[in-house]
Amino acid sequence: IAVVALTEIFRQAQTSLIIQHAHSIREGKMPTFIAPENSPCDCYFIEKSNSDELTQVLKKLITERIPRKFSFSAEKDMQILCPMHKGDHGTAAMNKHMQEWLNPKSLNNNEILGFREGDKVMQTRNNYDKEVFNGDSGTIVSIDNIHKQIQVQFDENRVLYNYDEIDELQLAYAISIHKSQGSEFPCVIIPITTSQYMMLERNLIYTAMTRGRKLLILVGQKKALRIALQKTT
Repeated sequence: IAVVALTEIFRQAQTSLIIQHAHSIREGKMPTFIAPENSPCDCYFIEKSNSDELTQVLKKLITERIPRKFSFSAEKDMQILCPMHKGDHGTAAMNKHMQEWLNPKSLNNNEILGFREGDKVMQTRNNYDKEVFNGDSGTIVSIDNIHKQIQVQFDENRVLYNYDEIDELQLAYAISIHKSQGSEFPCVIIPITTSQYMMLERNLIYTAMTRGRKLLILVGQKKALRIALQKTT
């Protein structure tokens, strides 16, 4: 049987460090994460071993450093990709952090079942009646506690949910790497630690890295990345 292997990535320019480091990961080689002199850098590794310090670095990156240096919007341009759902830096914990950093509770935004007006959310199953599908992301524009309804803006489509349909949604500041397959984002941030050992593997990290179109930042332990390089499926 004839077999064709796709070895080139066309999402980024050939001079991009994202593509160079992604190729290294795919081949099982540890990237240097050092930009050549006088060359722009679009791929970084910020090493932090302590869990609390890692969280604080993520907060500063998302709320201060990336918007200031690269002019990316935290809500529209940045996407956190996590190897796991559980753990200190899994999707559940990171979504709670991101919600507090970017959309804290106030008198001006209504809240229901952990969701707030202004939250970034994702549809988790196909709903043909509403014309929204698994993986679609949008923003909660209103929560009506009187009529028990919320409205979510998905691109040009504004969708109304009754409260008993809210389980079709989840916060989407942070999503799993598996859920990100087939998507791309201007800026991708990947928390990676040895506590994620069960999910760390080469193909998963390669997938996460190649979701970033203009900027990629890994934050955590290089030991965790080395573990991933040694595991293949």
